[in-house]
Amino acid sequence: MTTATAPAAAPGRARALGLVRDYGVYFALALLFLVNLVVTDNFLTADNLRTQAVQMVPTLVVALGMALVIGTKGVDLSVGSVMAITSALLPLYLGYGAGLSVGVCLLAGAAAGLLSGYLVAFVGVQPIVATLALLVGGRGLALVLAGGQLKDIRNPQLRELGAGSVLGIPYTVLIAAVLAVLVGLLVSRTTFGRQVVAIGGNPRAAQFAGLPVKRVLVTVYVVSGMLAAIAGVLATARLSASDPSRLGELIELAAITAVVVGGTPLTGGRVRILGTVAGAALMQLIVATLIKNDVPASLAQMAQALIIAAAVLVQREGNGSR
Repeated sequence: MTTATAPAAAPGRARALGLVRDYGVYFALALLFLVNLVVTDNFLTADNLRTQAVQMVPTLVVALGMALVIGTKGVDLSVGSVMAITSALLPLYLGYGAGLSVGVCLLAGAAAGLLSGYLVAFVGVQPIVATLALLVGGRGLALVLAGGQLKDIRNPQLRELGAGSVLGIPYTVLIAAVLAVLVGLLVSRTTFGRQVVAIGGNPRAAQFAGLPVKRVLVTVYVVSGMLAAIAGVLATARLSASDPSRLGELIELAAITAVVVGGTPLTGGRVRILGTVAGAALMQLIVATLIKNDVPASLAQMAQALIIAAAVLVQREGNGSR
C-alpha cells in the first residue's frame, strides 16, 4: 500500500512545484491585485495605476538585462551604480544637446558592462565578485562626477521624456514596454538568445559544441549595462534632477527578485522575459501595498528577501523532483 502511494505522490509534487515555479508569479500578482481592491483606497483609479506603472519602470528595465545575465548563470550587482553614474553624467553634457548626453550615458553603461563581461569571460572572475567592484566604486565615481551635489535637469526634451505621455500612457512606460518586447524577441527568436540559454545550462558543453561562450558572456553584460544606463536616464528625467547618491540604490535586489520570481532560475539555463515583467510588477505592487496601508517602507526590503528565498527554494525543490 505504502510502496504504491509514494511513486504516485512524487510526480504530483513535482508537477505542483513546476506550476508554482512557472506560474506562481502570475497567481501572486492577481491575488495581490484583488487584495488591493479590497484594502487600498482609490486603488483602481487611472492616476494610481499610472503612478504604479511609472514607478516600476527602472526596476523592469534593469531586470530585463539582469534576466539575460542570470540566464548565463551570472549576476550583475553593478546596475545601481551604473544608474548613478548615468545620472551624474547626464547634466554634464546637456549643453551639447539631449541626444549627445543620452548617448554618452549609454556608452558609459556599455563600458561598465564590457569591464564586467571581460573580467567574467576572459579573466575567469566570478560574476558576483566582478560586478561587486563596480557596485562599490561606481557610486563613488558618480559622486565625484557630480561634485557630490544634486542638480536640476532643466532641458525641455528630458523633462518631456520624464513627464510626457501619449494617449495617457507615459513615455517612460512605453519605452520600457518596447524594451521588454525587444529583449523577449532576442531571447526567443534569435541565435544569440538560444546561445545564452545553452551557455547557462551547461557552459562546458556549449564550449565543446563550438558556441562563442566568451563573446556571448561579454555581450550579455554589455546589454545589462546599457539597460541600466537607460533606466538611469529615464529615472533622472522623471525626477527632473540628477541624484547620484540615491538613484538606483538597492535596485539590484529588486531586479534579481523580479527575475527569480518570474521563473528564471539563479542556476541559469532558462530566461523568462514575460515572467520578469510580471515579477517587476509584483515587486512594485508589494511596495505600494505596504506604503499605502501605512506599513513601514523598510519592511518592503524584508518582503523582497523573503520572496527571493521562497522562489529559490521552490526552484531547487522543483529541480530536485525531476
